[in-house]
Amino acid sequence: MCGRFTLTMDLSELQELFPWIDFGVDHHPRYNIAPSQSILAIPNTGDNKAQLFRWGLIPHWAKDPSIGNKMINARGETVSEKPSFKNAYKKKRCLIPADGFYEWKKEGTGKTPYLIRLKSNQPFMLAGLWEKWEPPDEEPIYSCTIITTEANELLKSIHPRMPVILEPSSYDLWLDNATQITVQLDGLLVPFNDQEMETFPVSKVVNNPRNDSDECVKPAAAS
Repeated sequence: MCGRFTLTMDLSELQELFPWIDFGVDHHPRYNIAPSQSILAIPNTGDNKAQLFRWGLIPHWAKDPSIGNKMINARGETVSEKPSFKNAYKKKRCLIPADGFYEWKKEGTGKTPYLIRLKSNQPFMLAGLWEKWEPPDEEPIYSCTIITTEANELLKSIHPRMPVILEPSSYDLWLDNATQITVQLDGLLVPFNDQEMETFPVSKVVNNPRNDSDECVKPAAAS
């Protein structure tokens, strides 16, 4: 599962690192991104333009947008089969920029939050799906979900699942809207190299999604 993540760089830094993406949207550093909030994503619409999506996929056939509250993640092993995701998997994929994510580890009688990120502390792209939900006589809602896979060796002791972090060499295929053969995509939904990642416990201030400051990402001993 991936229920919280970070994107702590500002737009100018993101634009420099990903010059092929048009980041012409409103964004400020985020330290505790939670479901139902607006997040940055780059959909496979052919223009490499970042847009704001609600985190929690609302299938185009849904009768009520509240279904999105249960659709923040899609399991990579079944994403091509589940009615809520299979159409988007073929036709509506997106990249979701992040530079860290949180998981909670059971320790004693409670849970300790851990931040997971690349050792380089650089941003990466999560594999996502998006949808456009059009209610009668209202503005459409653009929403997305994050695909997960089994945890790598680094994270197994914390949580059995992790978000799919795509290799840069996979971006073009993931965003190619002509690609609808899922067997070509399935091979991308694998655990990221644990040798390139690090994790450490952080302050429990991150437990409250209303807290969105750099206190969330500081090692627990320094909080």
